[in-house]
Amino acid sequence: MKRTQLAGLSLLSALLLFASWPVSPLTALIFIAWVPLLWLADLISRKSVFFGYTYLTVLLWNIGTTWWIWNSSDIGTIAAIGANSLFMCLPWWGYHIFKKKYGRRIGYGSLILFWMCFEYIHLNWQLSWPWLTLGNVFASHPDWVQWYEYTGVGGGSLLILIGNLLFLELSMAARIKNNTRSLTRLCLLIISIPILMYGFCQLHYLRPSQLIEPKHNIVIIQPNIDPYQKLSSSTVSDQIAKLTRLSEEAVDSATELVIWPETAMIEAELPEKISSNFNYQPVFAFVNKHPGITLLSGIETYKNYGTIRQTATARKSTDGIYYDEFNAAVSIKKNTPSLFYNKSKLVPGVESLPTFLNFMAPVFEKFGGTAGGYGKSDESAVFAKPDNEYITAPIICYESIYGEYVSSYVQKGANILTIMTNDGWWGNTAGHKQHLQYARLRAIETRRWVARSANTGISAVIDENGKILQTQPWDTAAFIKYPIPVVTGQTFYVKYGDYIYKLASLLAVLLIGWHLAKMIQQKFLLKKG
Repeated sequence: MKRTQLAGLSLLSALLLFASWPVSPLTALIFIAWVPLLWLADLISRKSVFFGYTYLTVLLWNIGTTWWIWNSSDIGTIAAIGANSLFMCLPWWGYHIFKKKYGRRIGYGSLILFWMCFEYIHLNWQLSWPWLTLGNVFASHPDWVQWYEYTGVGGGSLLILIGNLLFLELSMAARIKNNTRSLTRLCLLIISIPILMYGFCQLHYLRPSQLIEPKHNIVIIQPNIDPYQKLSSSTVSDQIAKLTRLSEEAVDSATELVIWPETAMIEAELPEKISSNFNYQPVFAFVNKHPGITLLSGIETYKNYGTIRQTATARKSTDGIYYDEFNAAVSIKKNTPSLFYNKSKLVPGVESLPTFLNFMAPVFEKFGGTAGGYGKSDESAVFAKPDNEYITAPIICYESIYGEYVSSYVQKGANILTIMTNDGWWGNTAGHKQHLQYARLRAIETRRWVARSANTGISAVIDENGKILQTQPWDTAAFIKYPIPVVTGQTFYVKYGDYIYKLASLLAVLLIGWHLAKMIQQKFLLKKG
């Protein structure tokens, strides 16, 4: 086959992956998106050549779906997309090797295990960027994946890989004459997938609800403050005034919780001194005026360590004092101590710098990052206040794409997911829309309602089935007031997390170990012979 034809197959896979991704309505294309690349694996014998075409596919997919990162960081976008595409090639490289050496069946198994292992690593290491986890593709169709309460997005990734392999086998069987039996069997297997998905979802909707009907309402504030202007110290008081004014317009006697977005309280302050900070006086005046209300807000805080650097992320001030700065959340209620949580899942390159890339700190600083990065919490935390039925999960922006991490809030007692974010850095692109859709998956996995406060939009209320019930549009100063119920109990996924990924990763390691043992054995026999 000519190079142009091979390149065409590579481009076709990239196009199908892009066309299936949220917020496109062509989601079902994901079940055939990898098939052209699988054809390439059969047509190309040289590993290096196949690696090149694979890189072209995933690079174009990454560019097509996450190009909007460029709006906040040009150099960072190039580095993120280039590196992410390289990592995505590794499972396919392994597939090509194993299929060629051990045959098609072991090759198929290796692709599934290696890809699942890659996604699990990408969810947990220092350069974590799981935006394109395959299971996220169904975010715009929560009716298709109500079973995520058992599997999380890992189940979706597994289904997609199996579906693509079945369609590959179908395409191969169709080219063989007198192969009616195989064609029929494969068609039945493929048809059974959507039937089983639909059947499970219908059974879910028939289950008794565990909702506790609300006695109060929640107010979600969307201030619509330009993120590229909000760091100006002269506008801090104006931003607080806008937030409190919108809150005053929205609250009533039944309001129990008010949510502000990520870094709404932008002036970095020591946690113990926020109540005495001059710019924050209107915040406490608002809370004191409404003693039955708890305010949940994003905030910037810091912690001093003196002359000793106590953490890897600590920075040194001009007067020689080491300190950590935090992208944090605070819960404020009259006559009760304020509660704080520091964001744990930080954006690589901008909010954190992997320790093995410390030598590149000056480069990252130039495109908006920091040499030391933000400090962070080691685990999630929940906010519970006296006389408040809502036990909140203070999920900050990027954290909402991590299913197992979000489920840890529910393990600790959260009965509602409260997401505070600022997607305005990306402009009016697919980025903020995808981020909203991903929150729907978190609702299904945990069976918790979601209250999402986004600085520039889209703020939303999402029920425990992933249905968006109310929103406020992009680039609009507004609020949502909604009587959100709480949900009790824990789903299978909340209890056991990413068990599918962990099992696949273990099997992948065993498969690689078996392969290495076979290679050593063969070399030994050759030498002996």
